[in-house]
Parts: sequence; structure tokens; C-alpha cells
Amino acid sequence: MSAAPGIAGSRRPEVEGIFVCRGEEEAEFFLQINNTGGPVDLWSVDGIDEGLLLDNGNGFVYLPGRIPAARVRLV
Repeated sequence: MSAAPGIAGSRRPEVEGIFVCRGEEEAEFFLQINNTGGPVDLWSVDGIDEGLLLDNGNGFVYLPGRIPAARVRLV
């Protein structure tokens, strides 16, 4: 995250991993909570084993760890 705030304005990660949207509705929600008013990048991830996704307790899922750059693309 470096010096930039998170999508909801936080200064530290909510979880140790990467939130993954399971569909367009979840992606739209994350785009709408952008409180900076600036642009937001939306990335597509290939090859995710859905069995590795963890629930953060709020109904959203994340993949613990890192995703290799070769498996993501800017939408």
C-alpha cells in the first residue's frame, strides 16, 4: 500500500491477502466504496482455486498471500 490509502481510505490492510470478487455485483460494490474520488483499477485474476478463498467475516472473500503478476490483467 505504501503511502496511498486503501480503497476505503484505510492506512493498513484489512486482511493479509487479496480480496477477490466472485462476480460483477461484488466488484461494483468495491468500486463504489472508493472514498478518494479518484480512479480505481479493476484487475481480473486467472486460475484461482476457490477452495483457497477465506471469508473475512463480512461476506467477502480473500486469497491469503500473493498472486503472481502473470495471473492478473487490468480490465
